Amino acid sequence: MSKLDEARKEINNIDEKIAALFEARMDAVSKVAEYKREHGLSVEDSGREQKLLKSNSEHIKNETYKPYYINFQNEVMRVSKAFQHRLLDGMRIAFSGTRGAFADITAAKIFPDGDAIGYKDFKAAYDSVVSGECDSVLLPLENSVGGDVGTVMDLCFFGPLFVNGIYETEIIQNLLAVKGATIESIKTVVSHPQALSQCSEYIREHGFEALEAVNTAVAAKHVSEASRNDLAAIGSAYAAKEFGLNIIESHINQSSSNTTRFAVLSRALKAPSDTDDRFILLFTVKNIAGALGQAVSLIGEHGFNLRALKSRPTKELIWNYYFYAEGEGNINSEKGKEMLKSLKSCCLDIKVLGSFEKEIRI
Repeated sequence: MSKLDEARKEINNIDEKIAALFEARMDAVSKVAEYKREHGLSVEDSGREQKLLKSNSEHIKNETYKPYYINFQNEVMRVSKAFQHRLLDGMRIAFSGTRGAFADITAAKIFPDGDAIGYKDFKAAYDSVVSGECDSVLLPLENSVGGDVGTVMDLCFFGPLFVNGIYETEIIQNLLAVKGATIESIKTVVSHPQALSQCSEYIREHGFEALEAVNTAVAAKHVSEASRNDLAAIGSAYAAKEFGLNIIESHINQSSSNTTRFAVLSRALKAPSDTDDRFILLFTVKNIAGALGQAVSLIGEHGFNLRALKSRPTKELIWNYYFYAEGEGNINSEKGKEMLKSLKSCCLDIKVLGSFEKEIRI
């Protein structure tokens, strides 16, 4: 046997082992896909990919081979993600509204293989996941201009679902109307209260009457069906296309950095990870002097930075509130466990709503 034949035989033996390992790897990938379906996680995870490339390449001792191994690993991950996309085809993502709503557009970006299902309001979308009708729900937590979405915060406090990821998306609002309508003919605009707030200066400058709708896409649908030259909607370019409307004027929101933070909620809280560096905590405090101040101090004393602290009425007792806290740090660490234990001295109800890596901009 020549040296060439010996080398080729060796390669064949190695390829046979690689094939068996490939099958084992794809079996594990299918389990990852099922976990992501249950916990509402996106297939894309660039942070983990970069860490894997770095750690795996360190196993290669021959520096000449290293760049080729990195290319090999990139291809393995590409195939892995393609398989996950196939397995997640048909995943049902609930959102509030109809086609063309910003939540619908965002859901398509996070879950390109999923079916986005629109519901009449936030509660109906949330309840569809509680009942098992949908796998996950995408809901807005806050807008950089319009502020918090109180209804969603209440659902998070009173409901059983968990947040497994936060996604930031830019919101570009447009003035939408039927063919033939002009900026001069429009007298009334209709949209979701958040959108109206984001465009309040524009509405005031043009002297429009503002009417509220369940969401921006429903507003666009209403304008399309009404077919009136004096009525316009505020919404996305996608909604204009979906309902056959013209964009009379684009980017009418006053802030050039108008961003909405969407949360993906599912029935199960994802497993703790060493890479988690954000958390959401919901709690009520005991009716004793300084209880809230003590809770805030305890969070800081354990090395966690509070990025936001908001209060909402519990609706059970008059002037009784729960608190929504977003913090930096890994709440699943030993310090996090100690912090949660110490909060029991001044808090009544404590719920970790979610633990995840920092917000993903999409």
